[in-house]
Amino acid sequence: MAKRKRKDPKNKGISRIDSGSTHGWFVRGYKNGKTYSKLYSDLKCGGKRKAQQAARGFRDELYEKLAQIPTKPRGRRIVYRDARNTTGVLGVCRTAKTSPNGTINECYSVSWRPAPGEQKCTSFSIRKYGEKKAFKLAVAHRRKMLRQIHGPGIFRKMAARQKNA
Repeated sequence: MAKRKRKDPKNKGISRIDSGSTHGWFVRGYKNGKTYSKLYSDLKCGGKRKAQQAARGFRDELYEKLAQIPTKPRGRRIVYRDARNTTGVLGVCRTAKTSPNGTINECYSVSWRPAPGEQKCTSFSIRKYGEKKAFKLAVAHRRKMLRQIHGPGIFRKMAARQKNA
């Protein structure tokens, strides 16, 4: 197996482009959903090393400018459909869990995100509740969690978005 080449930490935000007639260093920075970028061509800068030095200088200046731009608060994105969903309810899926002793337990798993970057989940056993009741409990729990996170009008908003999509 071939060893992977480690990236140079001095080149953070900088990529090398060697394709066709384009040879140079590409600098990228992001802030508030916008991308700021610039290409430093080997030919225009007088060689590969000089282009890399120019790219690093631009990157450092760019990062200083981006740090001064206030970060816009991001609203929570609500997903209301997914082509991969098979149960008909987002955040609810039928799964099989293997217990430590090796038995396989089928259940309906429920997941939700109470805060950005945080995910919670629970499950309802099909053996314990039966197929229909486990599914109903899972859907009810998902709806309860969404109401707690987004407020009581969440399902009206989602229905309106689905209509407009």
